[in-house]
Amino acid sequence: MFGPNELLDCYRRGVFPMGDSRDDPRLFLVDPDLRGVIPLDRFHVSRSLAKAIRSDRFTVRTDTAFAEVMEYCAASAPGRTNTWINTPIFNLYNALHRMSHAHSVECWREGKLVGGLYGVSLKGAFFGESMFSRETDASKVALAHLVARLRRGGYTLLDTQFVTPHLRQFGIEEIARDDFHVLLDAALKVDAVFPDPGYCPPGAEALQLITQTS
Repeated sequence: MFGPNELLDCYRRGVFPMGDSRDDPRLFLVDPDLRGVIPLDRFHVSRSLAKAIRSDRFTVRTDTAFAEVMEYCAASAPGRTNTWINTPIFNLYNALHRMSHAHSVECWREGKLVGGLYGVSLKGAFFGESMFSRETDASKVALAHLVARLRRGGYTLLDTQFVTPHLRQFGIEEIARDDFHVLLDAALKVDAVFPDPGYCPPGAEALQLITQTS
């Protein structure tokens, strides 16, 4: 039986599950030779993204619509007609959310959810799973606010699993599996805290958290 506790054990080992398609109920574990990580102290914010964050065009919330964020991440999008987020994945990560081991960062505008992301939190590591955007810059703003929250909470590792062209703009680094395990082992010794869901700093404060030096 593969349940949420077994899923957390996978993350402790540096592996994670995926599905072949939304309609395929099977899961398989992935252990990439190369891993994508975003250094929390070197997250790159372009001028246009800084402007979008500072404008507070979106209301940023956390953990108020976790299942809805997952559904949007699993929905068809231009260039992607299928998804790896199948029913077992959906149920497992919602179970982790109820255990406070999975979180969503959401961008809302005029009462509508227009962008966001979700991932797994374990000690000082956050494993980004998927993100979506229905308005320009919405997912980027969500990611920036995630980085601000992770820095505030004392996290040391933001795992993106893979490197994508979209993520390169944020200063993502591709590292070998062994190097990733060194970072993961260190992060699992850190007692980080995902800040309270009610805490949603304005954009200017989030930018300050992102850019401040240790």
